[in-house]
Amino acid sequence: MNTLSYKTLSATPATIQKNWVLVDAEGQTLGRMSTKVANILRGKYKTNFTPNLDCGDFVIIINAEKIKLTGKKMTDKVYVRHTGYPGGQRFETPRELLQKHPERVVEYAVRGMLPSNKLGDALYKNLKVYAGSEHPHQAQQPQLINLNSIK
Repeated sequence: MNTLSYKTLSATPATIQKNWVLVDAEGQTLGRMSTKVANILRGKYKTNFTPNLDCGDFVIIINAEKIKLTGKKMTDKVYVRHTGYPGGQRFETPRELLQKHPERVVEYAVRGMLPSNKLGDALYKNLKVYAGSEHPHQAQQPQLINLNSIK
C-alpha cells in the first residue's frame, strides 16, 4: 500500500506578501462592499491564509461619500457612541454621519466585520478610507480592483 504524505503550508511572518489595493466605493452597497474589503484585509482569498496572522493586504477606499445603503437604512439605522461623561450617549444616523464624516460610515462597517481582538485591531490599521477620489498613497502603487468580480 502506497501512502502519500502531504504538508499543510502555513504562512509565517517572513513569508507573507502584503500588497496595496485600491477600491472605489462609488455606487457600491455598504454591507456587500464591507464584507469583501474585510476578506481582503484578512487575506482569506490567499492560498496561504493563516487565521491567526495578519496575511491580508493594505486597502485604500476612495469616494466614501458616494456609498449606497439599501432600504430605509439611511434614516432608520443608528450609530451609538458614548462621550464618557454621565448622560453622554450620542446617536447619529448614516445621513448625519455622511454629511459630517463620510469615511466613518465605511470604517464602522468594515470594523464590525473584523475579529474583535488584537488581530482585528492590527488588521483595521491596514485600512485607509478617504471621502473624495484623492489619496496620499500614490507611492505604494495600489492596484485598482473591481469588487463586483470578487465572490
